[in-house]
Amino acid sequence: MTSKISVIIPSYNNFIFFERCISSVINQTYKNIEIIIIFDHGNKKDLKTLKSILKKKQKKIKLIINSKNLGAGLSRNKAAKLAKGKYIAFLDSDDVWTRNKLKHQLAFMKKRKITISHTSYYIIDENDVKIGSQIAKYKQTYQNLLNSCDIGLSSLMIEKNLFLRNKFTSNKTKEDYASWLKIAKKMDIYGLNKPLLLWRKTRNSLSSNTTQKVIDAFDIYYRKERFNFLNSTYRVIILSFNYFMKKLKQKL
Repeated sequence: MTSKISVIIPSYNNFIFFERCISSVINQTYKNIEIIIIFDHGNKKDLKTLKSILKKKQKKIKLIINSKNLGAGLSRNKAAKLAKGKYIAFLDSDDVWTRNKLKHQLAFMKKRKITISHTSYYIIDENDVKIGSQIAKYKQTYQNLLNSCDIGLSSLMIEKNLFLRNKFTSNKTKEDYASWLKIAKKMDIYGLNKPLLLWRKTRNSLSSNTTQKVIDAFDIYYRKERFNFLNSTYRVIILSFNYFMKKLKQKL
């Protein structure tokens, strides 16, 4: 019997790319999945738009409606607790998977008997034009991740039980980074070098906010990893430098 995968997609108020995102999940060649959407916004008009999109898909999709705004990290945590799958795969509402994403990644994990993995991905702009790529390293250690977080959240798959022991933080950005560091202290995180994700770079996304990223990175080093002030500052500088170097390499 195949293992069930729970796909978790947070939704705020951006529906420009949402239909293509959800279609990429529905059209997966791996079929033993459940789809969980978390609506994290109080606007009734936006909720109506979301329900209209989901109705057109004619597939059973679990919709969770937050009573107040929790943010992406805590919303994903909430959905993970309710997930029925052995594995959880995360997807942002403006990103897109290739049709064999879940099939290839699960086979990779089972063959190597690992409980967490990520994949390579292409970077696309708001017009679906490929503008770069990111190659997944075969193995990410704790020390690697301290210097550079090269794990695309929408490419990640993890066993549910492992995730629930290492849930996301409430940070506005990098809410996943603290989790990967915590996990990497106990085990290596493996990467599948196949571009199974189209990660969308948008102008107004939180992940594009450099100032917020710096603030959240310092918080993770200082409060979560418990480094002292100087070491935390040094780590932010190294992380930022490697981030900009990575962006230069990502360009096609």
